[in-house]
Amino acid sequence: MKRIFLSAIAVITIAFTTQVNAQKNPMVGGAEMYPTKNIVENALNSKDHTTLVAAVGAAGLVETLKSAGPFTVFAPTNDAFAKLPAGTVDMLVKPENKATLTTILTYHVVAGKMGSKEIAAAIKAGGGKAELTTVQGGKLWAWMEGKNLMLKDEKGGMAKVTIKDVFQSNGVIHVIDTVLMPK
Repeated sequence: MKRIFLSAIAVITIAFTTQVNAQKNPMVGGAEMYPTKNIVENALNSKDHTTLVAAVGAAGLVETLKSAGPFTVFAPTNDAFAKLPAGTVDMLVKPENKATLTTILTYHVVAGKMGSKEIAAAIKAGGGKAELTTVQGGKLWAWMEGKNLMLKDEKGGMAKVTIKDVFQSNGVIHVIDTVLMPK
């Protein structure tokens, strides 16, 4: 009886440990995101962010997003990029459009590490809306719609955070469903 009890405790402990580890390492685009890896290392493994990874490479931002940061990145999925008018992504990744691409991508980045708790605190302090300054220099506005964290860009476009708090060694990623656009 004692042996069965100890075996049951061992199984429960293993199951709990596996669940806790899964919570620490969220899945994004079919890949586990490790908090010990940087933003670029994790993004490379997400099948939902191949367009973003290619754009970051074309803009020459790989080394920046591998650096110590910390950064908060609102990361559009491939489906978010697909919402743009036909041909937009192909046009943006051309070498002659690097400055425009860099402007758009850095508009998705806020200096510092802002998890959902920090964003929620900023929203509360702002009376229901938080104004975030991007590394591009523009503004984003964050608020809650029910349980959904929402963002508004300078052109009036809106994005929903679909996966929050994907912590990295150099910041945090929040996956979004729409590409944000600066003025």
